[in-house]
Amino acid sequence: MLSRFAASIAAALAWLGRHGTQGFALSIFLGLALPQFSAAARPVLPITIFCFTTIVFMRADFGIIAGLVRRPGKLILSCLWLVAAPVLLIGGAFLLLGREALDPGLLLGLAIMGAAPPIMSSPAVAILYGFEPSLIIACVILTTIISPVVAPFLVELLAGTAVPLDSWVLAFRLLLFVGGGMAVAAALRIWLGVERIKGMKANLDGFGVLMYFIFAIAAMDGVTQAAIDDPKRVLLFLACVFAVSGFGLLTAYLVLRRLPASERFMIGYGSGQRNMGMIVAALGAGVPPSTFLFFALAQFPIYLQPWLLRGLATRIRRREP
Repeated sequence: MLSRFAASIAAALAWLGRHGTQGFALSIFLGLALPQFSAAARPVLPITIFCFTTIVFMRADFGIIAGLVRRPGKLILSCLWLVAAPVLLIGGAFLLLGREALDPGLLLGLAIMGAAPPIMSSPAVAILYGFEPSLIIACVILTTIISPVVAPFLVELLAGTAVPLDSWVLAFRLLLFVGGGMAVAAALRIWLGVERIKGMKANLDGFGVLMYFIFAIAAMDGVTQAAIDDPKRVLLFLACVFAVSGFGLLTAYLVLRRLPASERFMIGYGSGQRNMGMIVAALGAGVPPSTFLFFALAQFPIYLQPWLLRGLATRIRRREP
């Protein structure tokens, strides 16, 4: 009976994994449709982020990453772009508009977006699109590993005094997230073995979709009410997150001509889709409500773009040898 139940769970996760792009898009709207569960699910946010971190490190092919490290030019260029490009884009907007002209919650939200590493689902999206994921996997892993050191400095650089937590405390909390996820991933790799983990691809993809569904419910806390109470603010925040996402994708694709089109596409994807949840979870109760609203709305391009961009990704894949 127990084995039959486990097989049913595995089959359900595999089905979710095979419908990943549709699952991402559906999750965000289900999160909006279940506002009564959002407040209750919000404390689960750090757990889902920890799960994302663990899965990425558990599935990493360190042999391929080692090969990239032996010829590091492409890897260094991509990682530098993923760290610097969002900071320059958002910092340039701050200089152009002036920090004092921005809503304080929007200012901190954009700073968190610029400072955060690429979203953990970037490798999963590359796999769903049929792209070779080695470069984006290596970049996500390396930029996530350095994020406890780099992200607090970048948040403070961009937001100034608006950061509600000492940068050293933020760095320590990020280190717990990243280091803890790496430790659990290492234990699972030893227990399950690399080949078994590879054989669980569809199940792990499905588990990721499930985590994103739970994450969406938690992240949507207060969004529906905010849209009713202050629709102009919600539309402004949405315009900002889609602008950062779009510019991140476009600039990387146009500038990084040394890379194949699929890798440029995924580096651009990671430039505009940022793992804000890691920093928001580390900040904890210190996150202002308007910044949490910005973080919640920043999930819309993350959840919708894997589906919206699949046609473009298909054309890129067909053109490449």
